[in-house]
Amino acid sequence: MRALSIAATGMLAQQTNVEVIANNLANMNTTGFKEQRAEFTDLLYQNVEAPGAQTSSQGTYAPAGIQIGTGVKTGATYRITTQGDLTSTSNPYDVAVQGAGYFRIQQADGTDGFTRAGNFALSPQGQIVTQDGLVVQPGIAIPANTVSVTINAQGQVNATVAGNATPQTVGQLELDRFPNEAGLNAIGGNTFLETPASGSPQAGVPGSPGFGTIQQGFLETSNVNSVDEITALITAQRAYEMNSKVVTAAGQMLQQTSQMAQ
Repeated sequence: MRALSIAATGMLAQQTNVEVIANNLANMNTTGFKEQRAEFTDLLYQNVEAPGAQTSSQGTYAPAGIQIGTGVKTGATYRITTQGDLTSTSNPYDVAVQGAGYFRIQQADGTDGFTRAGNFALSPQGQIVTQDGLVVQPGIAIPANTVSVTINAQGQVNATVAGNATPQTVGQLELDRFPNEAGLNAIGGNTFLETPASGSPQAGVPGSPGFGTIQQGFLETSNVNSVDEITALITAQRAYEMNSKVVTAAGQMLQQTSQMAQ
Protein backbone atom coordinates (compact mmCIF):
# COMPACT_ATOMS: atom_id res chain seq x y z
CA MET A 1 0.00 0.00 0.00
CA ARG A 2 1.47 3.32 -1.14
CA ALA A 3 0.04 5.21 1.82
CA LEU A 4 2.56 3.57 4.17
CA SER A 5 5.63 4.75 2.26
CA ILE A 6 4.09 8.15 1.47
CA ALA A 7 3.29 8.80 5.13
CA ALA A 8 6.78 7.63 6.09
CA THR A 9 8.33 10.31 3.87
CA GLY A 10 6.09 12.86 5.57
CA MET A 11 7.27 11.73 9.01
CA LEU A 12 10.91 11.92 7.93
CA ALA A 13 10.37 15.41 6.49
CA GLN A 14 8.78 16.66 9.70
CA GLN A 15 11.57 15.08 11.71
CA THR A 16 14.04 17.18 9.70
CA ASN A 17 11.82 20.21 10.24
CA VAL A 18 11.88 19.72 14.01
CA GLU A 19 15.67 19.29 13.95
CA VAL A 20 16.06 22.62 12.13
CA ILE A 21 13.73 24.33 14.60
CA ALA A 22 15.62 22.78 17.53
CA ASN A 23 18.90 24.14 16.18
CA ASN A 24 17.38 27.60 15.82
CA LEU A 25 16.14 27.57 19.40
CA ALA A 26 19.44 26.19 20.69
CA ASN A 27 21.24 29.17 19.11
CA MET A 28 18.91 31.90 20.34
CA ASN A 29 21.81 33.46 22.27
CA THR A 30 24.55 32.77 19.71
CA THR A 31 26.18 35.97 18.49
CA GLY A 32 25.47 36.66 14.82
CA PHE A 33 23.50 33.43 14.33
CA LYS A 34 21.12 33.35 11.36
CA GLU A 35 18.06 31.13 11.61
CA GLN A 36 17.25 28.42 9.08
CA ARG A 37 13.96 27.31 7.58
CA ALA A 38 13.34 23.82 6.21
CA GLU A 39 11.79 23.83 2.75
CA PHE A 40 10.15 20.81 1.17
CA THR A 41 9.36 19.54 -2.30
CA ASP A 42 7.04 16.81 -3.51
CA LEU A 43 8.47 13.60 -4.95
CA LEU A 44 7.82 12.02 -8.35
CA TYR A 45 4.26 11.18 -9.38
CA GLN A 46 2.94 7.93 -10.75
CA ASN A 47 0.93 8.74 -13.84
CA VAL A 48 -1.93 6.27 -13.97
CA GLU A 49 -3.44 8.56 -16.58
CA ALA A 50 -1.51 11.64 -17.59
CA PRO A 51 -3.40 14.96 -17.73
CA GLY A 52 -4.39 15.65 -21.32
CA ALA A 53 -4.08 12.01 -22.34
CA GLN A 54 -6.34 10.97 -25.22
CA THR A 55 -9.28 8.98 -23.86
CA SER A 56 -11.00 7.98 -27.10
CA SER A 57 -10.46 7.69 -30.82
CA GLN A 58 -12.86 10.61 -31.26
CA GLY A 59 -10.24 13.01 -29.90
CA THR A 60 -11.39 13.45 -26.30
CA TYR A 61 -8.80 14.14 -23.63
CA ALA A 62 -8.58 13.64 -19.89
CA PRO A 63 -9.05 17.07 -18.31
CA ALA A 64 -7.19 16.21 -15.12
CA GLY A 65 -5.79 12.69 -15.39
CA ILE A 66 -4.80 10.44 -12.50
CA GLN A 67 -1.53 11.29 -10.80
CA ILE A 68 -0.58 9.68 -7.49
CA GLY A 69 2.19 11.35 -5.53
CA THR A 70 4.90 9.35 -3.78
CA GLY A 71 5.54 11.71 -0.88
CA VAL A 72 7.79 14.58 0.14
CA LYS A 73 11.47 15.28 0.71
CA THR A 74 13.51 18.09 2.22
CA GLY A 75 14.52 20.37 -0.62
CA ALA A 76 16.70 22.80 1.32
CA THR A 77 17.38 24.35 4.69
CA TYR A 78 17.28 28.00 3.74
CA ARG A 79 19.25 30.45 5.87
CA ILE A 80 17.44 33.70 6.67
CA THR A 81 20.01 36.50 6.77
CA THR A 82 17.93 39.33 8.21
CA GLN A 83 19.57 41.75 10.65
CA GLY A 84 19.68 40.72 14.30
CA ASP A 85 19.23 43.21 17.13
CA LEU A 86 22.29 45.00 18.50
CA THR A 87 23.09 44.72 22.18
CA SER A 88 25.53 46.95 24.05
CA THR A 89 28.55 45.32 25.72
CA SER A 90 30.83 48.34 26.34
CA ASN A 91 33.76 46.13 25.27
CA PRO A 92 35.94 48.16 22.86
CA TYR A 93 36.81 45.04 20.85
CA ASP A 94 33.18 44.00 20.37
CA VAL A 95 31.90 45.25 17.01
CA ALA A 96 28.63 44.68 15.18
CA VAL A 97 27.74 45.09 11.53
CA GLN A 98 24.66 47.25 11.04
CA GLY A 99 23.60 46.28 7.54
CA ALA A 100 25.19 44.02 4.93
CA GLY A 101 28.60 42.43 5.15
CA TYR A 102 30.78 39.81 6.84
CA PHE A 103 34.12 40.05 8.59
CA ARG A 104 36.85 38.08 6.83
CA ILE A 105 38.96 35.84 9.07
CA GLN A 106 41.99 33.68 8.40
CA GLN A 107 41.42 30.08 9.43
CA ALA A 108 44.06 27.78 10.88
CA ASP A 109 44.74 26.26 7.45
CA GLY A 110 45.27 29.69 5.91
CA THR A 111 41.99 29.81 3.98
CA ASP A 112 39.41 32.56 4.36
CA GLY A 113 36.30 32.27 6.48
CA PHE A 114 33.55 34.81 7.05
CA THR A 115 31.55 35.70 10.14
CA ARG A 116 28.94 38.11 11.48
CA ALA A 117 30.08 37.53 15.07
CA GLY A 118 32.16 40.51 16.12
CA ASN A 119 33.08 39.38 19.65
CA PHE A 120 36.77 39.98 19.06
CA ALA A 121 39.76 40.11 21.43
CA LEU A 122 43.53 40.57 21.28
CA SER A 123 46.06 37.81 20.69
CA PRO A 124 49.35 37.64 22.65
CA GLN A 125 50.90 39.46 19.69
CA GLY A 126 48.33 42.25 19.95
CA GLN A 127 46.38 41.28 16.81
CA ILE A 128 42.59 41.50 16.68
CA VAL A 129 41.32 37.92 16.65
CA THR A 130 38.08 35.96 17.06
CA GLN A 131 37.18 34.02 20.21
CA ASP A 132 38.91 31.01 18.60
CA GLY A 133 42.12 33.00 18.05
CA LEU A 134 41.66 33.39 14.29
CA VAL A 135 43.09 36.60 12.87
CA VAL A 136 40.57 39.15 11.61
CA GLN A 137 41.65 40.32 8.19
CA PRO A 138 43.47 42.36 7.01
CA GLY A 139 45.44 41.76 10.23
CA ILE A 140 45.34 44.70 12.62
CA ALA A 141 47.90 44.93 15.45
CA ILE A 142 47.28 47.12 18.49
CA PRO A 143 50.43 48.67 20.05
CA ALA A 144 51.42 47.20 23.41
CA ASN A 145 51.26 50.55 25.23
CA THR A 146 47.73 51.38 24.02
CA VAL A 147 45.42 52.92 26.61
CA SER A 148 42.26 53.15 24.47
CA VAL A 149 40.96 51.94 21.12
CA THR A 150 38.22 53.49 19.01
CA ILE A 151 36.63 52.03 15.88
CA ASN A 152 34.46 54.38 13.87
CA ALA A 153 31.45 53.55 11.71
CA GLN A 154 33.68 53.22 8.65
CA GLY A 155 35.83 50.57 10.35
CA GLN A 156 38.89 52.75 10.94
CA VAL A 157 40.78 51.53 14.03
CA ASN A 158 42.49 54.23 16.10
CA ALA A 159 44.69 53.64 19.14
CA THR A 160 45.77 56.12 21.79
CA VAL A 161 49.13 55.13 23.23
CA ALA A 162 50.55 56.12 26.60
CA GLY A 163 52.25 59.50 26.58
CA ASN A 164 50.52 60.66 23.37
CA ALA A 165 47.06 62.21 23.52
CA THR A 166 46.64 62.11 19.75
CA PRO A 167 45.12 58.82 18.46
CA GLN A 168 46.94 57.06 15.66
CA THR A 169 45.35 54.97 12.93
CA VAL A 170 46.52 51.36 13.22
CA GLY A 171 44.25 49.62 10.70
CA GLN A 172 41.07 49.47 8.69
CA LEU A 173 38.37 46.82 9.11
CA GLU A 174 36.80 45.62 5.88
CA LEU A 175 33.57 43.82 5.05
CA ASP A 176 32.71 41.26 2.38
CA ARG A 177 29.40 40.78 0.60
CA PHE A 178 28.10 37.82 -1.41
CA PRO A 179 25.59 37.71 -4.29
CA ASN A 180 23.77 34.86 -2.50
CA GLU A 181 24.35 34.80 1.27
CA ALA A 182 22.07 31.78 1.66
CA GLY A 183 24.59 29.78 -0.39
CA LEU A 184 27.38 30.11 2.18
CA ASN A 185 28.57 26.91 3.85
CA ALA A 186 28.21 27.03 7.65
CA ILE A 187 31.00 25.05 9.34
CA GLY A 188 30.30 25.98 12.97
CA GLY A 189 32.10 28.45 15.22
CA ASN A 190 30.00 31.24 13.67
CA THR A 191 32.03 30.76 10.49
CA PHE A 192 30.92 30.50 6.87
CA LEU A 193 32.82 29.46 3.76
CA GLU A 194 32.47 30.64 0.18
CA THR A 195 30.81 28.17 -2.20
CA PRO A 196 29.91 28.20 -5.91
CA ALA A 197 26.32 28.88 -4.79
CA SER A 198 27.26 31.95 -2.73
CA GLY A 199 29.34 33.57 -5.44
CA SER A 200 32.67 35.30 -4.92
CA PRO A 201 33.09 37.76 -2.04
CA GLN A 202 33.09 41.45 -2.82
CA ALA A 203 35.24 43.43 -0.38
CA GLY A 204 34.52 46.99 0.62
CA VAL A 205 34.90 49.62 3.33
CA PRO A 206 32.09 49.80 5.90
CA GLY A 207 29.66 52.57 5.12
CA SER A 208 30.37 52.54 1.38
CA PRO A 209 27.41 51.89 -0.97
CA GLY A 210 25.98 48.41 -0.39
CA PHE A 211 27.91 47.79 2.83
CA GLY A 212 26.85 48.13 6.45
CA THR A 213 28.50 50.23 9.12
CA ILE A 214 30.48 49.23 12.21
CA GLN A 215 29.12 49.76 15.73
CA GLN A 216 31.83 49.58 18.38
CA GLY A 217 30.84 48.23 21.79
CA PHE A 218 27.89 46.28 20.39
CA LEU A 219 27.22 42.71 19.27
CA GLU A 220 24.62 41.45 16.82
CA THR A 221 22.29 38.99 18.50
CA SER A 222 20.66 35.96 16.87
CA ASN A 223 17.77 36.77 14.53
CA VAL A 224 15.75 33.80 15.87
CA ASN A 225 12.18 34.74 16.85
CA SER A 226 11.18 32.40 19.68
CA VAL A 227 7.43 32.87 19.12
CA ASP A 228 7.70 31.99 15.43
CA GLU A 229 9.85 28.96 16.23
CA ILE A 230 7.44 27.60 18.85
CA THR A 231 4.54 28.07 16.41
CA ALA A 232 6.50 26.22 13.72
CA LEU A 233 7.34 23.48 16.22
CA ILE A 234 3.68 22.92 17.09
CA THR A 235 2.78 22.84 13.39
CA ALA A 236 5.54 20.30 12.67
CA GLN A 237 4.43 18.15 15.60
CA ARG A 238 0.83 18.10 14.37
CA ALA A 239 1.95 17.23 10.85
CA TYR A 240 4.06 14.36 12.20
CA GLU A 241 1.11 13.06 14.22
CA MET A 242 -1.20 13.16 11.19
CA ASN A 243 1.29 11.23 9.08
CA SER A 244 1.65 8.64 11.86
CA LYS A 245 -2.14 8.29 11.89
CA VAL A 246 -2.02 7.54 8.17
CA VAL A 247 0.49 4.76 8.86
CA THR A 248 -1.81 3.35 11.55
CA ALA A 249 -4.87 3.56 9.30
CA ALA A 250 -3.06 1.97 6.36
CA GLY A 251 -1.87 -0.85 8.60
CA GLN A 252 -5.40 -1.51 9.82
CA MET A 253 -6.67 -1.56 6.23
CA LEU A 254 -4.02 -4.08 5.26
CA GLN A 255 -4.94 -6.21 8.26
CA GLN A 256 -8.62 -6.17 7.25
CA THR A 257 -7.69 -7.09 3.69
CA SER A 258 -5.59 -9.97 4.96
CA GLN A 259 -8.46 -11.25 7.11
CA MET A 260 -10.86 -11.11 4.14
CA ALA A 261 -8.49 -13.20 2.07
CA GLN A 262 -8.41 -16.00 4.66
